[in-house]
Amino acid sequence: MKMTQTGNELITYALGSCCGICLYDPNVKLAALIHIMLPLNMEAGRKNTMKYADTAIRETLRQMEAKGARRARITAKVAGGAKMFAVAANSSLGNIGQRNIESVHRTLKAENIRLIAEDVGGSVARTLSFNPNTGVATIKSYGKPDTVL
Repeated sequence: MKMTQTGNELITYALGSCCGICLYDPNVKLAALIHIMLPLNMEAGRKNTMKYADTAIRETLRQMEAKGARRARITAKVAGGAKMFAVAANSSLGNIGQRNIESVHRTLKAENIRLIAEDVGGSVARTLSFNPNTGVATIKSYGKPDTVL
């Protein structure tokens, strides 16, 4: 997770089954970008909170509020959650990209954060950049035109 109030663009690369979550409070121009790998934190002691959708979103919101953001103003944009590899139907892994998307949606809803745009699913990796001056997220994928959220 990276956070800025100075206008520096935030970028995360190689969002395959991972999800990138842009959180933004336009009043204080505070932006955060999280790159999560897995849907739920099942670690004993929760040592690596930013790796998981549930704990990464909650911890980032806590840090944003400590810097003056207000929950009622924070919005979210999400990208990623692709199905990058074929997985056997009876695999215990299932579609990790879809599970990440669902966990992000559930956690944002539970935390009362408005999801205003997303580009999720599919089968291609994405690079996500976020401009804290404008609140615009741009997604680049190989062989596809840029998507602006």
